[in-house]
Amino acid sequence: MARTPRSVALTQVSEWDDGTLRRKEDYLAAEEPLEIRVGEHPLSVTMRTPGHDLELAAGFLFTEGIVEKRGQILELEENAGENPANRANAVRAMLAPEAAPDFAKMQRHFFAASSCGICGKASIDAVRARTIAPLGDTLRVDAEALLRMPEALRESQAVFGRTGGLHAAALFDPAGTLLVLREDIGRHNAVDKVIGWALLGGRVPLSSAVLLVSGRGGFEIVQKAVVAGVPVLACVSAPSSLAVQLAREMRQTLIGFLRGRRFVVYAGEERIAGG
Repeated sequence: MARTPRSVALTQVSEWDDGTLRRKEDYLAAEEPLEIRVGEHPLSVTMRTPGHDLELAAGFLFTEGIVEKRGQILELEENAGENPANRANAVRAMLAPEAAPDFAKMQRHFFAASSCGICGKASIDAVRARTIAPLGDTLRVDAEALLRMPEALRESQAVFGRTGGLHAAALFDPAGTLLVLREDIGRHNAVDKVIGWALLGGRVPLSSAVLLVSGRGGFEIVQKAVVAGVPVLACVSAPSSLAVQLAREMRQTLIGFLRGRRFVVYAGEERIAGG
């Protein structure tokens, strides 16, 4: 019988507290591989926290350029693993013929480390080659609305509250209302889950949304947000130099160190009102 993966695991630990050692139970964020298949062909394996796997697969297919629109995903099937004992760790996608990938060319890229990708100038060139249009400049977000978002993110992180070991990505409207939040052991997976939610619900492009991610904002996070049409990306920690370069080129607003009553705008400050 196939086992159902869980997002949280329970384990025995020893806790040292001010000179006293005691045994206790503790929660851990689950981490298991998810194989994304197109038809009968394996496309990618990523380490993720189980949960919202169809959204993760849809978001991955979209942000990595396998599909360009919702209609090219004909079907998504959970529990698609070939091993009966591990079926829950695979998702199968059936795609429209024009979206069928060239597996010979893609195998090396997608079976590399789960979020490293390629580096430097080649990364920027790869985004340019996808002919992704720079983002529109009509959205305005009030600074006070931005300042409220991290607390809303923390309050909605159910699994993080039990384990302390997960990243989160969340979409907000310009007024600061939380639209959706997803958690994962990998920050890029949490972003793919959120974007997958939007894609499957017919909400892409996300031209009136703010994406907030826990931790830092790396190049891959900016890339995924740009593909989904997100005009404002905010991070609790710092962005990378390549992330800033891409955000400026694609006219995305990129915010870092969004904490307390402070944030830093690295690109696109014209979208921030009330500053």
